[in-house]
Amino acid sequence: MPTLFRFLTTLGIVVVLAYAAMFALATFVKPRQTEMIVDVPIGDRIAKPSP
Repeated sequence: MPTLFRFLTTLGIVVVLAYAAMFALATFVKPRQTEMIVDVPIGDRIAKPSP
C-alpha cells in the first residue's frame, strides 16, 4: 500500500505541475497577430474536369 500511495502522490504532483505550466503559458504568453498570405497554385490537377 505505501508503494501505491507513493505512486499516486508522484503522479498527482506531475499532473499539477503540467497544469500549472499550461496555465502559466496561457496567461503570460501573448500571441503575435500577423497577416498571412498563401498563394495556392492552380495547376492541371485542379483545372481538369473529371471524366
